[in-house]
Amino acid sequence: MSKKIRAILLPLVVLAMIAAACTSDTSDTTVAETTGDTEAPAAAAQTEGSTLQAVIDRGTLRCGVGGSAPGFSETQPDGSVTGLDADYCRAVAAAVLGDANAVEFVETTAAERFSVLSAGEIDVLMRNTTFTQTRDTTLGLDFGPTTYFDGQGLMGTAADGFTPESTLADIDGAVLCTNAGTTTEKNITEGAAVFGVTIELRTTEQFPEAIEGLKAGDCDLVTTDASGLYGNRAQALAAGDIAEGDWVIFPPAPISKEPLGPVYRQNDSQWADIIDWTVFATFIADEKGVNSGNVDDVIADAEIDPELGRLLGVGEDELQTGMGLPADAFYQVISQVGNYDEIFVNNLDELKIVRDGSFNVQWSDGGLIYAPPAR
Repeated sequence: MSKKIRAILLPLVVLAMIAAACTSDTSDTTVAETTGDTEAPAAAAQTEGSTLQAVIDRGTLRCGVGGSAPGFSETQPDGSVTGLDADYCRAVAAAVLGDANAVEFVETTAAERFSVLSAGEIDVLMRNTTFTQTRDTTLGLDFGPTTYFDGQGLMGTAADGFTPESTLADIDGAVLCTNAGTTTEKNITEGAAVFGVTIELRTTEQFPEAIEGLKAGDCDLVTTDASGLYGNRAQALAAGDIAEGDWVIFPPAPISKEPLGPVYRQNDSQWADIIDWTVFATFIADEKGVNSGNVDDVIADAEIDPELGRLLGVGEDELQTGMGLPADAFYQVISQVGNYDEIFVNNLDELKIVRDGSFNVQWSDGGLIYAPPAR
């Protein structure tokens, strides 16, 4: 499985061609076509101000999630929300309020997520959302550090002749299903055009509806970020809906770049700094081997690494109070939620998404996980 994951994440010529087309060509594409939302820019102007103070006064963080993305944000039968995105919601709550559980999870669809954020109904969006030029420059929103480097794939059945080595050239005449208001729609349409194949694209409100279409035979293929495909396949296997080998994910290399991470409103730089450095704190802790199990020993060490000391609020040169946070804000993040590796492994290992050899390892190991210095 790890070889497949590494193959999924290797950039090839097709990725470059399609990703460039889907992120830079806005001359004849409206915001609605690209993001599924047209009201976000106007709404954003109404919600400028201190998000930090609003969260402190309320005593809870309102965090926008999907709720149906295994491994990223999935609402469980007991009402709890699990996943990498959900844990980053908890990390922000730990940093700001000292309590990782002080989160109100707000489920949003892909089509409405930006409007909900712009209108101030949520404080931050953690909903496996791709950072693109159009979204960054037209919606009145900004993107934080990438928490997961992904790429779009397709999933079909082995019974229909698809294999892990299949390509877009093999999908001619297929009915493809995905959820509306995502980058996947344009990516697959442009990808089919590059390969000269004809497809029928059907969209649903939520991706699980597309999965149901695949089960029922109404869709020949489904397409979304590869992480989502692995998650839904694992879920179907666990439920006994399919057998091992029934559903095939391809092509070997993704058809797009999908950097996923937090999104917040523009014109509130203090809040942006808090979101960014909460993520960076998990990266730095991971890089330095500090986790929820040993962080107390680390801060008790008289010879603590100076950068870790600043980050964890030890000593007079800590930087968090200057951001409007408690000095131990990022200690709370690591002790209550964990470092990046813990967040990754706790949520994605069971889906057989392997960190090793992917872009989601530390920069020192050949990956893209990199934080500026805490000084």
